[in-house]
Amino acid sequence: MFDRTQLSRRRFLSNFAFASGAVATGVGSWVIPAPWANAAEAPIKVGIATDLTGPIAYAGNADANVAKMVIKEINASGGLLGRPLELYIEDTASNESVAVGNVRKLIQRDKVDMVLGGITSSMRNAIKDPIVARGKTLYIYPQLYEGKECTPYLFCTGPTPAQQCDEFIPWLIKNGGKRFALPSANYVWPHTLNVYARKVIEANGGEVVFEEYYPLDQVDFSATVNRIISNKVDVVFNTVIPPGVGPFFKQLYEAGFLKNGGRLACVYYDENTLNINQAAEIEGLASCLDYFKVLTKENPFDAKIQAAYEKDFPGNFLFAAGSAATGTYRGLKLWEAAVKEAGKIDRESVAAALDHAKIAEGPGGPAEMVPGKRHCKMKMYTAVAKGGNYEIVARSEGLVDPKEC
Repeated sequence: MFDRTQLSRRRFLSNFAFASGAVATGVGSWVIPAPWANAAEAPIKVGIATDLTGPIAYAGNADANVAKMVIKEINASGGLLGRPLELYIEDTASNESVAVGNVRKLIQRDKVDMVLGGITSSMRNAIKDPIVARGKTLYIYPQLYEGKECTPYLFCTGPTPAQQCDEFIPWLIKNGGKRFALPSANYVWPHTLNVYARKVIEANGGEVVFEEYYPLDQVDFSATVNRIISNKVDVVFNTVIPPGVGPFFKQLYEAGFLKNGGRLACVYYDENTLNINQAAEIEGLASCLDYFKVLTKENPFDAKIQAAYEKDFPGNFLFAAGSAATGTYRGLKLWEAAVKEAGKIDRESVAAALDHAKIAEGPGGPAEMVPGKRHCKMKMYTAVAKGGNYEIVARSEGLVDPKEC
């Protein structure tokens, strides 16, 4: 799967421009011009900062595609406040130093009215000051993350630890067992998520047998696999990320972990990441997200947006929750609702309206911001991998509180 993410800048530029009509405005910079002119007022400018090249380009390209789809839809309905939207896209390239320079272009050169983007927490932390503090611009962060981001004018539209753990971990204990291992990549998201997960595990009668952290590029997990097998671990609650996660799951499978009744769990696993391993190597893996493609079979709105995305963007960059595509959609639609309510586009007015914005329909269902918290309530789903696809096995009764800020 990840072979497809190693895009050269030359190949990416030609594909991106051909597919979208984007105009290159510099290294790592593109603009999709407003589709019509308004004689009275200039276009409203939307900035997208995401990983178009680099190791997680599969996610960043999907997020950019979603932004193009939503902006096109808004413009087709007459724009906002009678003005067309113009989309500015910057490549954060999975590299914080590159990202900071490119994001400054959105603020200083392009003078966008809002920025949405960033996938990893380290990227969010790198670009939020140039956007919010120095740039005095509204920022929407769309990815599932570890929580504790309470910066004014920064709104989060992806799931938090409470939304991914409070119902999911009791399900894992009931459908996997009480003995947990927490193998983890060594950066902020796993460390902070594991603090929360451990509390929920222990509060529900479970036990954390061990918790370990590994370099991001580690691919040999033989010692970890031996600890899991020898300690009779029931559930591997994984936060190892690519490139290590594929070899890790393969090594667990070859050691007989699944055959002997073990359960894999990983809260960022979506339709994109299902392709990292052979289906048998992750059979029964459980994930908890705000959307799975299988929901299109029961929800007409999910079917509509999934079909629209696949029509406009066929190929390998999938519309999937763990890659922030759903948070991107949700963030743009909540922002649209806030702009309509505010009747103006300045940061103070839009932030005040976004503080309580709601949408009746979105990926996985309705969503609403929690007033004063800058985080989003949403429905959550537990799904299990079976034969290379997901099946929904549990769902929240209503919108789940993020319990942040």
